[in-house]
Amino acid sequence: MSAAAVPEAFSSLTGPPGTRFREIRWFEEIDSTNRYLGDCAAAGAAEGLVAAADHQRAGRGRLGRRWEAPPGRNLLVSILLRPSLGPGALHLCTAVVALAAAAACERLAVVTPSLKWPNDLMVGERKLAGVLAETAGVAGAPSAVVVGIGVNVGWPAPDGEPGEAAVPAEIAPIATSLWRESGRRHEPRALLQLLLADLEPRVAALRGAAGRRAQAAEYRRRCATVGRRVRVELHGETVVGEAADVTPEGHLLVDVGACLRTVTAGDVVHLRDGS
Repeated sequence: MSAAAVPEAFSSLTGPPGTRFREIRWFEEIDSTNRYLGDCAAAGAAEGLVAAADHQRAGRGRLGRRWEAPPGRNLLVSILLRPSLGPGALHLCTAVVALAAAAACERLAVVTPSLKWPNDLMVGERKLAGVLAETAGVAGAPSAVVVGIGVNVGWPAPDGEPGEAAVPAEIAPIATSLWRESGRRHEPRALLQLLLADLEPRVAALRGAAGRRAQAAEYRRRCATVGRRVRVELHGETVVGEAADVTPEGHLLVDVGACLRTVTAGDVVHLRDGS
């Protein structure tokens, strides 16, 4: 029997009033909330279903990278959307979730993240959160996008915090959390409620061209990648240049000298001057 066929126990919570996010299914442990909602989408689940977990056994980020955190410390959540977007504009689903998460961090912890294209929330040069969007569904069913996000709420802990294990050496220089940045502990469930409340009007805005342009423009204003010299790892190719802009579809424009290169997907590294 496959993992998808095994009944999985969860607690059912209510999302913010007046939003499409009426049901939050909260698991103590699951392999992947993105995988779970992908299965739900294929079975015809309505837009707005949310799956969250204290711990994911097989959580992952872009390019199959693992997302690890001690149970119950961070926000690990996926959201089912059914946007009326063409394939070229689906990155806007990642953008609106990233924007909503940034706004929620500001409200809860007075921490203002910047956005690193295509899918990270950063504080300075340290990663606070990562977003992973995947298409889901079956032939003949409405298109669906599952957007997962992991936000470091209570891990990694501040340096020297009593009773906390040392942060692994490979993580310490590049990761941060709301606890580290604000000096106060915060509840992942409180952050989720704020994220979903802010996400509702952003998802609604994707229905119209003007709304899509407004979300892309806000994403650009928050995007720390724009104006930076970058290296973009593509399939079989590396592009180096200055990130010039983000298009209304959420794609990155890179000035490579001879022309502007449109990047729809890739792994971006911010380079230091002279790199």
